[in-house]
Amino acid sequence: MKKLYFIAVYPPENIMEEVKVFKKDLADSYGNSKALKNDAHITLFPPFSREIDWEEDIFTAFQKIDTGLDPFEIELNGFGSFAQPKNPVIFIQPEANPNLTDLYQRVKQQFNFISYSFTPHMTVGYRDLTWENFLKAWDKYQNIQYKTKFLVDKILLLRHDGKWVPIAEKKLTNTSK
Repeated sequence: MKKLYFIAVYPPENIMEEVKVFKKDLADSYGNSKALKNDAHITLFPPFSREIDWEEDIFTAFQKIDTGLDPFEIELNGFGSFAQPKNPVIFIQPEANPNLTDLYQRVKQQFNFISYSFTPHMTVGYRDLTWENFLKAWDKYQNIQYKTKFLVDKILLLRHDGKWVPIAEKKLTNTSK
């Protein structure tokens, strides 16, 4: 039996709740209910499918990720979008952050079997967001001011069991000090 897995950074509960307000607005006002299914996060490695029998190998690779760096802050600042007519996305934008890029590179050293571009974002609207509703929602969201920050001190490995559930975490610890 195959399962889906992915690796991400999750904000604290209070920010997840703030983001849920935006997701609920998109669901209620723009017919975008699918975004409500996932908690707010920044993907470090996108979902991939593996036989559940290989889960131990996934755990092993996850534990080998070099997380020997200091915890760092990510600043979220406003909204961005991927304006693709077939698959539009509205997201909260993190400020450019070399530490986040470094963390992504460290994940990529162990999980390198999918080629993808790393564009850090925290999705609020996607999947069942039509192009027409995206245009209406983007007209509103591009002008909304939303600013917050949070400390990244761990990464999570998640498995899809009807919903995404964390199955392992790895703390950021700079042991070279």
